[in-house]
Amino acid sequence: MSNVTVPIGPQHPALKEPESFIVTLVGEKILKMDFRLGYNHRGVEKATEDRSYIRNMYLLERVCGICSHSHSTAFIQAVEEIAGLTLPPRALYIRTLIGELERIHSHFLWLGVAGHEIGFDTLLMYSWRDREAVMDLLADICGHRVNYGINTIGGVRRDVTKEQLEKTLKVVDKLEEQTKFYIQLALEETTLIKRLSGAGYISHEDATRLGTVGPTARASNVDIDIRRDDPYAAYKDVTFKVVTDNHCDVYGRTIVRMGELMETYSIIRQLIKNMPDGPVSVKAPRKIPAGEALSRYEAPRGEDVHFVRSNGSEKPERVKVRAPTLANLHSVAKMLENNNLADVPIVIAAIDPCFSCTDRMIKLNDLASEQSKVVSWGDLRNYSVNWYRERGLEFSHIKVKRETI
Repeated sequence: MSNVTVPIGPQHPALKEPESFIVTLVGEKILKMDFRLGYNHRGVEKATEDRSYIRNMYLLERVCGICSHSHSTAFIQAVEEIAGLTLPPRALYIRTLIGELERIHSHFLWLGVAGHEIGFDTLLMYSWRDREAVMDLLADICGHRVNYGINTIGGVRRDVTKEQLEKTLKVVDKLEEQTKFYIQLALEETTLIKRLSGAGYISHEDATRLGTVGPTARASNVDIDIRRDDPYAAYKDVTFKVVTDNHCDVYGRTIVRMGELMETYSIIRQLIKNMPDGPVSVKAPRKIPAGEALSRYEAPRGEDVHFVRSNGSEKPERVKVRAPTLANLHSVAKMLENNNLADVPIVIAAIDPCFSCTDRMIKLNDLASEQSKVVSWGDLRNYSVNWYRERGLEFSHIKVKRETI
């Protein structure tokens, strides 16, 4: 039986963001998968060089709509380290509280998407209904359901009231009961177990070798978590268990996320119980002293890394973002080996990908002259047409009005 190459994307039928996957099959079995980045590049890193640190904080918060607090915090932690700022304990507790609420929001969203990808839309409706409760809570505390805007350089913009903390505890109690139901569902629902078990398998050794992070790594029994291993904010003041699993497949990633939700509820209760009094911010300089710092943050998807270099002005000289999807995407090719073509959507979705915060621009160099080459829109289109033509797809008949850029 001959090999068949199937292009999936960049207009992907199962994902809301454009990304290209080239799958090589023998019958229904996957031999290998290659992926291509660059379809959703927004130039965020370059844009930071033309904006002040305060404006960059709001820009980087929009790197990802699900991990907005993660990116915002990772960035300003680096800035605050360079500036030598010591934050008030209450500000650190509030940051940690919002971060854990965001984790609930993200994991419920993932659970719904996972259910949808395998045709279990009832799970999608239930989990997204529960997700609304935490999003409303975030809107009450921060003023916004998605891009919270709670952070500022030197602390947080808003304090939390006693009433808001009491409301948070009530929501957490309700969500904990719902999570117990989902855990029971994952452990007892035969259809769910059979559909997810064995799909997207990656061994502990391969997960470590390929640098996976977050629930993807922990589901292959890789015991890592930045909150414990390199504590930031208020995590040094709370106790929690790093949830791992040895199934090494999509089913294991489901169990890990459900277990993490239960740990998050415990962390939130500890934060509220021990919330210190005092100010929520300190004065930060407009111009950040020259220096550089690397900030690590355990986002819901895994380790988020921000590198910031300052030159003593109001604007950073360089900002580099390594989102968790970029770390996990390399493992997807390994996960899909010997799986069925029908497993592609759920295996990709199981790493909880965000391609908006992952995509990078590719710089082409002319090897003959060793100089950078600027590719025009027409040249780029011709390159794309020829690339697909070599793989049996003909797109040259599609007309475009824009020939130059």
